[in-house]
Amino acid sequence: MDTAASTAPTAWPTTGPTTSGRLRLETLILARWLAIAGQTGAALFVEFVLRLNLNLGAALAVIAASAWFNLFLMVARPTQGPVPMWEAFGQLAYDAAQLALLVGLTGGAANPFLLLLIAPVAIGASVLSPRMTGALALFALLCVAALLIWRAPLPWRADAPLALPRLYEIGLAVAVATGLLFTTLFARTVAVEEARMTLALTATEAVLAREQRLSALGGLAAAAAHELGTPLATIHLVAKEMARALPADSPFAEDASVLVSQAERCRAILQQLAVKPEEGDAMMARAALPALIEEIVGPHRGLGADIVITIQGPPDAPVPTLRRAPDILHALTSLIENAVGFAQARVEINARWNAQEIAITVRDDGPGFSSDVLPRLGAPYLSSSARDRPGGGLGLGFFIAKTLLERSGARVEARNRTLPRTGAVVTVAWPRAAVEAPA
Repeated sequence: MDTAASTAPTAWPTTGPTTSGRLRLETLILARWLAIAGQTGAALFVEFVLRLNLNLGAALAVIAASAWFNLFLMVARPTQGPVPMWEAFGQLAYDAAQLALLVGLTGGAANPFLLLLIAPVAIGASVLSPRMTGALALFALLCVAALLIWRAPLPWRADAPLALPRLYEIGLAVAVATGLLFTTLFARTVAVEEARMTLALTATEAVLAREQRLSALGGLAAAAAHELGTPLATIHLVAKEMARALPADSPFAEDASVLVSQAERCRAILQQLAVKPEEGDAMMARAALPALIEEIVGPHRGLGADIVITIQGPPDAPVPTLRRAPDILHALTSLIENAVGFAQARVEINARWNAQEIAITVRDDGPGFSSDVLPRLGAPYLSSSARDRPGGGLGLGFFIAKTLLERSGARVEARNRTLPRTGAVVTVAWPRAAVEAPA
């Protein structure tokens, strides 16, 4: 089954967020000020509290360079806002280089603060393109490798020098490199999923808004009928007076009679439109369960698959009457449409109810869900390779349908039919109170 709704966006990101303008300059400047404060505090603490032999002048010079860089950005860019992706890459690369230089002046690979090189790369992974993220991660790895070769002595007491084994320094550098790669991949994955979920939820809201606008047309028609009623009544009255005043042998008598009849017909139509949907046409606000299923199924008959509907309920119990909610109608239409599209010859729709819940099951005799798609049903995106296989492609459309149904209080389950039969099975079940129309 494929539930790609016709209203879903056709463009869908496969490489992650576009991220153009996602990172604001204020965020970069604030993060850098925090880093400057932390670096300054750490340097002063080591020098004056721990009384270790720190090259304080050089360390403060490197920290001051970042402070001047921040001040320059604040003056040169008075209009704060999102920065281009290339600028965000450059600023994050500068932060990594500044931190690597500071760590190099304070022990290099032996300094445990080497771990902080992960921070700018993790930030970049969440907002930069894959190519720029890879370049930033590679730059950070080169900085780690450089710190194994070039470094000042680790700050320590002069009377008790500390000599760490070279193997320990290499191990620490490898651990930082491993953490950097893992954090980069994880942050990138989270950013991609967040962007896809945001787009999917936006599409869901658009679908629901469209259905609600269609549902509101009945109210607009009633308002229009009310406004047109007065002038039409005047036209009808004038036409009757004209017909009464004209002699029977007048050439205009027949025209006046037609005008009266057509005005009366317009009045009858407007009277129907003026009735509120929930008061006049029960199908606009509520419908019995069989009628609702038939309404959804009707447009899909004759499209290649035989649709069989069964209704099951307790004996002698009245058939429940449901609310015609736009989100439920759209979601069920999407499920049935795609069942018909993938079925070989037959689609079965079973609606059943009891005292506690109402359930609708849609079965087809198509290929069913592929094994790699089934565990991920309901996610807003599946890979293009999954869409190319039979039963694949349940991406944004199924996500929209599932989201709308769950918002209405339903429980949605999807599975494959057991052998020897094939096909997909989707079951939607609501508590009766969630969808049943009030008496």
